[in-house]
Amino acid sequence: MQRTVLIAITLVAAAAVGSVLAAPVNYNTPDEVAAFKPGPNLEVVQGNCAACHSSDYIATQPPMKDKKGFWQAEVTKMIKVYGAPIDDADVGKIVDYLAATY
Repeated sequence: MQRTVLIAITLVAAAAVGSVLAAPVNYNTPDEVAAFKPGPNLEVVQGNCAACHSSDYIATQPPMKDKKGFWQAEVTKMIKVYGAPIDDADVGKIVDYLAATY
């Protein structure tokens, strides 16, 4: 009988501790400090890329010699590897915008 009571108390205590530890954590993310640069096809980029990427992330890509080739490969990777739902008609617009502005 004492053993059953001890087990019950232990289970209740474990449940209480678990519910406290499982409480949601609230935190604030920092404000975005960069914005997409103005340019042709900005709306297409915002509509396709901003769902997953901040303008901060895109702006931090390293400098490259072949900007158009780099961005073409990146957009293709987003579609083929990560399943980005980008229409074929938008690919060239996105690549042109990114190559011209970043």
